[in-house]
Amino acid sequence: MNYRFIAIEGNIGSGKTTLAMKLASSVQGSLLLERFEDNSFLPKFYQDPARYAFTLELSFLADRYQQIREKTSTPALFDKTIIADYFIDKSWIFAGVTLNSSEFGLFKRLFDIIYPTLPKPDLIIYLHSTPGIVEKRIKIRGRDYERGIPIDYLQSIHDKYISYFRQHPGIRVLSIDIAHHDLIMEPEKFKKLLTIIQEDLPEGMNEIDL
Repeated sequence: MNYRFIAIEGNIGSGKTTLAMKLASSVQGSLLLERFEDNSFLPKFYQDPARYAFTLELSFLADRYQQIREKTSTPALFDKTIIADYFIDKSWIFAGVTLNSSEFGLFKRLFDIIYPTLPKPDLIIYLHSTPGIVEKRIKIRGRDYERGIPIDYLQSIHDKYISYFRQHPGIRVLSIDIAHHDLIMEPEKFKKLLTIIQEDLPEGMNEIDL
């Protein structure tokens, strides 16, 4: 494995956690999963975004920072490839959508302080899909607090990810269109993904058709 730190990214409901778990198992990697279910502000945010957005984004930033620091601070743990279902830049991306300009200015000051202290993924696997499809998947998985997520919010998140990757050409991204594929239910697609990530991909956006 060429990569020591792989992050799975994508919109809400795109299947990041499921793929991270399967990939970590397949390559005998060390799994790092976001603890979103422990965040008491998340249901409150969906009920009242204006009131709870700043608190939510700060709490996620703090927890993501703590998780990554703990996971990578022990050299023995970093011997295995780390497979995560997020990268720290996710905090910046979501904050750019959910916060007003004043809140984002303060958030960015804090983000810029901690960002240089964390290791960055060698590879980001981006699960690309349309907002309409992830909206359907969100409804299928049935989390009560997610039922009212508006599709324009999902569109904003989608656009923000694409914009971010285009503005950071030094990041190595493997973009996979999952609109018509299921990497978990289609073993041949997952096997092809494993073959691709054994390769030394160039920096920038690498769009792959499985």
